[in-house]
Amino acid sequence: MKNIIRQNTIVVIRSITMFAFFLTTFVTNTFAQDSAQTSRFNKLLVSYYTIKNALVAGNNTAASESAALFAKTINDVSNQLISESNVQSLVKNATSIAEAKDIKSQRQIFVNFSSDMIEIAKALKMSSNPVFVQYCPMKKAYWLSNETAIKNPYYGNSMLTCGKVTETIQ
Repeated sequence: MKNIIRQNTIVVIRSITMFAFFLTTFVTNTFAQDSAQTSRFNKLLVSYYTIKNALVAGNNTAASESAALFAKTINDVSNQLISESNVQSLVKNATSIAEAKDIKSQRQIFVNFSSDMIEIAKALKMSSNPVFVQYCPMKKAYWLSNETAIKNPYYGNSMLTCGKVTETIQ
């Protein structure tokens, strides 16, 4: 009788150990996948900020180069998490910014580009840091920032601090 109880106990312990192993493996893989995807989103967001900062500085060459890099970076992001139409729109707008020759055209394209990015930022965890949605009442347009200080990409130095934070995405 003691032998049977001992054997049953060993079977139960093995079963629990196997279950714990599989559960740990599953959870670890899920977190690793989430972490890798968050890292890709963060690269996308940083690439967006680089375009924004170039527009703030009035540097059309840097904005073009950064937008071209963004168009390449978005290909690393899973289409399962961002709709194909959003990806296409972002690529189209980034390519248009990259190909535009003047800062005024780049800033105009940035309006739609930012709208798409804001939609994605609200739907997905793109960063472990807060993302600030900012608004320019003169342009009637929004953009994303990694800081609360207003640095307006639509008017640059002529209206650098025009705007306000309208939302914080955590």
